[in-house]
Amino acid sequence: MLENARNRHILVAVIGIAILLGLPVVVDLITLLELSVYVVYAILALSLGFIWGYGGILCFGQAAFFGLGAYTYAVAAINVGESTGPFLLAILLPLIFAALLGAMMFYGRISDVYMGVITLVVSLILFKFINSTANETWIIGKARLGGFNGIPGFPTLNMPGDPGNLLDPEQFFYVAMGLLLLVYFGLHWLMTTRFGRVVVAIRENETRAELLGYDVRLYKTMIFAIGGGIGGMAGALFANWGNFVSPGLFGLAQSATIIIWVIVGGLGTLIGPVIGAVLIQFIIAQLGQQSVVNNAFVLGGILVLFVLLLPKGLMPALGSLIRRRQRPGRRPLRQQGGPDGQQ
Repeated sequence: MLENARNRHILVAVIGIAILLGLPVVVDLITLLELSVYVVYAILALSLGFIWGYGGILCFGQAAFFGLGAYTYAVAAINVGESTGPFLLAILLPLIFAALLGAMMFYGRISDVYMGVITLVVSLILFKFINSTANETWIIGKARLGGFNGIPGFPTLNMPGDPGNLLDPEQFFYVAMGLLLLVYFGLHWLMTTRFGRVVVAIRENETRAELLGYDVRLYKTMIFAIGGGIGGMAGALFANWGNFVSPGLFGLAQSATIIIWVIVGGLGTLIGPVIGAVLIQFIIAQLGQQSVVNNAFVLGGILVLFVLLLPKGLMPALGSLIRRRQRPGRRPLRQQGGPDGQQ
């Protein structure tokens, strides 16, 4: 089993590096920029996949960290005029916000159902708040929040220490894909440590882990904070990809889409949310080219089908199928009778 897991991670590394180095060579810059958003969504899916799949915490408001990271970057970049500090701040601020929110929920011993409601409500509150900032008074430094109009035209990623040297689409893809690989293998390494083993133990039996002396609430808060920081990173990358942020990043549709990515890809895996995000966003992109079928109807149908037919998700189901095919067949029963099987 360990050998199979090692082989899977080697395969993921090879494919990831091949995409990182090969894709910019075979596609033009416009197509590469279009594909970059799939990478950003994959990072966002990993943030919820880690919280939900390994921590057992269903967060209905992952879009809150995504939007907070995007707005933090936009506001800070306008005021600073350089991208390195704002990008790091866009990770740190959602991480701190998630830690405070998680501590309130976990140390308050809020049940799972109410936890999901609280995270969703937080996202909707942020959505309503940002929507109401169109007034001239809503200015942070030199940045106007813009309300429902969003914030356009802020400085995008540049070479560290060189504000005038902005990244082109190819360089942005290298950064986004590199961060995706870093997050993926960083989370994989984290789950092999003592911290990761305790996290899985808490997911499997929280009461038993608490009786063994582990501070379950602290571990859950840390998981939630890490997922929030990764979601903020995805938001900062998305802001740079489109050079525009709007309140829709906090919306209910965004939160629901992230959950669908993880359900389709599969819980309890790291590659599953990545595959789910890319697959679903590709389907949405294709549906966007026609006006016959509503996108929300299709996404709802996909969610229902996976919940009913593949509740574990695509990648766990595929893994189970491969293991069954690799398992040696049972030897046929010897016919009743003598030692040679003769009647």
